Amino acid sequence: MTHSSNKYIVLVLTAALLSACSITKKYERPETISTDKLYRDQASADSTTIANMPWQSVFKDEKLKALIQKGLDQNLNLKNAIENIVQANASLVQSKLAYYPSLNLDANVTRTKQSKAGLNFPAGININTLTTTYKLGLSTSWEADIWGKLSSSKRAALATYLGTDAAKQAIQTQLIADIANNYFLLLAYDKQLVITEETLESRIKNVQTIKDLKEGAIVTGAAVVQSEANQHAAEVLIPDLKRNIREIENAIHILLGEAPGPIDRGVLGTQVIPADLAIGLPSQLLQNRPDVRQAEFNLRTAFEMTNMAKTYFYPSLTLTASGGFSNLQLTDFFTNSVFYSLIGGLTQPLFNHGLNKMRLTTAQSQQVQAYNNFQQSLLVAGQEVSNALYAYQMAADKEDSREKQIAALEKAVDYTQQLLEYSSATNYTDVLTSQQNLLAAQLSGVNDNLQKLQAVVDLYRALGGGWK
Repeated sequence: MTHSSNKYIVLVLTAALLSACSITKKYERPETISTDKLYRDQASADSTTIANMPWQSVFKDEKLKALIQKGLDQNLNLKNAIENIVQANASLVQSKLAYYPSLNLDANVTRTKQSKAGLNFPAGININTLTTTYKLGLSTSWEADIWGKLSSSKRAALATYLGTDAAKQAIQTQLIADIANNYFLLLAYDKQLVITEETLESRIKNVQTIKDLKEGAIVTGAAVVQSEANQHAAEVLIPDLKRNIREIENAIHILLGEAPGPIDRGVLGTQVIPADLAIGLPSQLLQNRPDVRQAEFNLRTAFEMTNMAKTYFYPSLTLTASGGFSNLQLTDFFTNSVFYSLIGGLTQPLFNHGLNKMRLTTAQSQQVQAYNNFQQSLLVAGQEVSNALYAYQMAADKEDSREKQIAALEKAVDYTQQLLEYSSATNYTDVLTSQQNLLAAQLSGVNDNLQKLQAVVDLYRALGGGWK
């Protein structure tokens, strides 16, 4: 090959590589919606956030921490997410190996019988039409990444791998939140059951008191019947609470990846939450929220698939080589039996029924969808932070009023009962009403406490806590 030919090849390859720079693009994070108002009415210039706290520091209950750790070790959805990472990693390794040539070993024996009539040789010529060919060789093929197809494929596989890792982290944060929320709900049902059982004991005594008052002609038979109905009204709450407790226990065991059974737990009144619920900056959701990061990795994957789709419009350069030994005799197989071939070729698509165009159109549309999903995930993240923070604030606002309400109703029950016994200024309907209102307020007070605890859990998850 002449020197001028070498220069021509170098010029062609240089032009091709320069063209490749304009075919595939480098990913840059697209413009997102403004994050300044994602938290709604919550302005913060401090980057400190509870999302950076490990879950072991957020939750103080040792029994809850033991349940969370067991869930992280055994939860089946989390195990599947880990397997997704294994699969994505295998695809990533495969995309990296695509840069290297393939290598195949070929060893075969071919026995061929030809037709004498088909050979059409003159009469009198005797030719052996039965031959056996022995062949041993290697073949290799390599595609040059001129237009960036292989590079885009590798980057797409990397983004997919990182996306599956983020998906696993999102499942982990949700799992921690689910275990904690169900645990607190279980404690709340326990507390409501205790309150209801204590109320039932009080009402059973109250029935006897009303019967005694009837004997003294202080109240009528109607008051006795009303007191009995009031007792049964408390009784009927207990089976539902026990059923709820059983179902939540079973739900927690499913989260732990094990068969249903009882749950070893503490009590609602001893639960401690972080004193400072720092939310940081809305822009930190892009790094802290695993589902937001997963959505962006999906966008990066779609971006690289669009890059790949563009490269199919350009020729591919493939080098293939094969060589080895081929002989009709096995005894002197390596004698004068070397063969080889080397082929370099460009393949330019001309007409393939619009496949390349449709591939590009599909990839671009999927990229738009991935961008929209990325935006949506950011909006949802902001909504969840706003909702959880407001739920916590409203639960805190109710605490003082609820305490005062319960204290007033406790006095009302005492006063009406005393008036019923020692004065005709009241009737049993007043006692009944005050008792029912007290029980309802006590149960609501438990729900207020539960709302506050669950709001902290939801805020921690919404900010992206639990996976670091």
